[in-house]
Amino acid sequence: MNLRRLWAVVIKELRQMRRDRVTLAMIVGIPVMQLVLFGYAINLNLRNLDAGIADQAKTSASRALVMDMVATGVIRPTLVVQTPEQLMAALREGKISVGVVVPADFERRRFEGREAVQVLVDGSDTVVQSAAVQLAQVPLDSQPLRNDRPLRAGSTVAAAQISVVAFYNPQRRSAVNIVPGLIGIILTMTMVMFTAVAIVRERERGNMELLIATPLRSSELMIGKILPYAVIGLVQTSLVLLLGLWLFEVPVRGSVLDVYLVAMLLILANLALGLLISTKARSQFQAMQMTMFVFLPSILLSGFMFPFAGMPRVVQWLAEILPLTHFLRLVRGIMLRGARWWELWPEVLALLAFIVVMMVVAISRFRKRLD
Repeated sequence: MNLRRLWAVVIKELRQMRRDRVTLAMIVGIPVMQLVLFGYAINLNLRNLDAGIADQAKTSASRALVMDMVATGVIRPTLVVQTPEQLMAALREGKISVGVVVPADFERRRFEGREAVQVLVDGSDTVVQSAAVQLAQVPLDSQPLRNDRPLRAGSTVAAAQISVVAFYNPQRRSAVNIVPGLIGIILTMTMVMFTAVAIVRERERGNMELLIATPLRSSELMIGKILPYAVIGLVQTSLVLLLGLWLFEVPVRGSVLDVYLVAMLLILANLALGLLISTKARSQFQAMQMTMFVFLPSILLSGFMFPFAGMPRVVQWLAEILPLTHFLRLVRGIMLRGARWWELWPEVLALLAFIVVMMVVAISRFRKRLD
């Protein structure tokens, strides 16, 4: 082995890597991103869960109890209603994760040592369910009657007077929460990569110049390229649904048609993102690098692997840009809580806005590159 020739090859690779800005950015960006995400953004100790309060007692003791629960830092009141039914509707629509019900006879219940408060939890996320259990440890200061005799002064009611009721996944099976999310993960990984790589491959092989010579407009060419992949995405969605039902017995409490509708929104969003990447990437390798650069934050910040509520507020704002974040709320709401797509309309609008923006930018950049 000639060391001089070996060193020449090494220098050539380093110079080529220096000219490849995408690769250079990945070398620095991925370690920094992983360090920031795992060390700062990801937090398994949930705090400030969106909560609804239904205080039917409206006494000083009931208000003090709610304040004690808020003081734990586990919940953050974002909704005040009058009835438990309203809390259930808010849980189903994904507006809150926890609901606190204080009945009208709260004073008598706590004095008699009976169940005095119910904490309703969206159990579709097992981590949220575990965090809400901490609320059952909040003491109720009172002097309960036992065997018709009051306890000595200063005694407190056991925490059992606060019950936690988990809905949608009372068995706390992880598959119930993971399988619907896997639809989004698979569609995000495959749709973005397929579109970005396919168009770059056409350019590398010289086929794109032949298509440019036709009367096709840029918008017609790009939309026509992504439509076949939309069908592939629906096939993947069907496969995950069937296997999830067969192997893991994951329920579909809502409309299957709604599941396919929101899946199509995610497919179109990812295909539009793939088109945008294809206008920037100059090779298939670059396209795959940029796809992974998008996929990594999506899987970590969307709420699939780690609880969304545990992330810092700034990171949550960043996660709201990702289409997977909104899809997870939609698909879990439909499959696990039985919600309809129009009840989750903010997430639908977010996906539609992402599709429009990405398509407009991609088509604009594509036309400029062809001129």
